[in-house]
Amino acid sequence: MEDKYQYYVLKKKAVPEVLLKVVEAKRLLEAGKAESVQQATEMTGISRSSFYKYHDDIFPFHDDARGKTLTLLMQMDDEAGILSEVLRVIAFYSANILTIHQSIPINGIASLTFTVEVPDQAEDITKMLTEIEALKGIHYIKILGRE
Repeated sequence: MEDKYQYYVLKKKAVPEVLLKVVEAKRLLEAGKAESVQQATEMTGISRSSFYKYHDDIFPFHDDARGKTLTLLMQMDDEAGILSEVLRVIAFYSANILTIHQSIPINGIASLTFTVEVPDQAEDITKMLTEIEALKGIHYIKILGRE
C-alpha cells in the first residue's frame, strides 16, 4: 500500500504545533469566529500557506464517530464499476447510506458526496475510508462533517 493511503492516530503531544494550529484555524472558521482564512491564520499564528498545505490532511479524531453520521467527499475516475466497489466497501462495514450525489463527470473525473450512518457495532471506520481510498480509480476521500 502506498504511503498516501496510510492514516495514523497520534496523541496530541506528538503532533507538531503547526498542525494543531491548522485544526484550531479550521474550528474557528467552522464556528464562525473567523470570517476568512486570513483572519483564522492570524488568530492562530500560522501562515496561510501552512493552512492550505495541511488543511485537508489533519482533522480531530472523535471516538464517538460510531453511531453517528459522516458526510464524505470523494473524487474518482468516471469508469464503470468504481462506484459499485465503493458501495461494496461501505456495506461490508455495515454503514447505511443516507444520501448520495454524484456530479456530472468533467474531464473523466466525478465528485461524489455521500452521507453514511455508522452503526455502534461497526468496525474501525478509518479502515473503511482507507479501503475506499485504496480502490483503483479513487483520487481521494475526505470527511466533510460528523454528527
